[in-house]
Amino acid sequence: MIEVQVHFFSTIRARIGERNIVVELPAGSRVQDLKRELTARYPEAAAAIAYMNAAVDQVFSDDDTELSDGCLVAFFPYVTGG
Repeated sequence: MIEVQVHFFSTIRARIGERNIVVELPAGSRVQDLKRELTARYPEAAAAIAYMNAAVDQVFSDDDTELSDGCLVAFFPYVTGG
């Protein structure tokens, strides 16, 4: 098992109601697995979780990025503007 530190920003943080949490996942888990776990924990935020941007250890990452023990995953909504 690995422990992943998770930080939420902006509307994601408001919807989930947490700023920082720690999630335990099986070794070899990826960002998509973390999103699945978060959806199970916070079903009211499932739609937002599905489309969150992720940064793993301060590097923009996709859903296939493998997570390591102690890594920091930051989630935030897509940014748009004009």
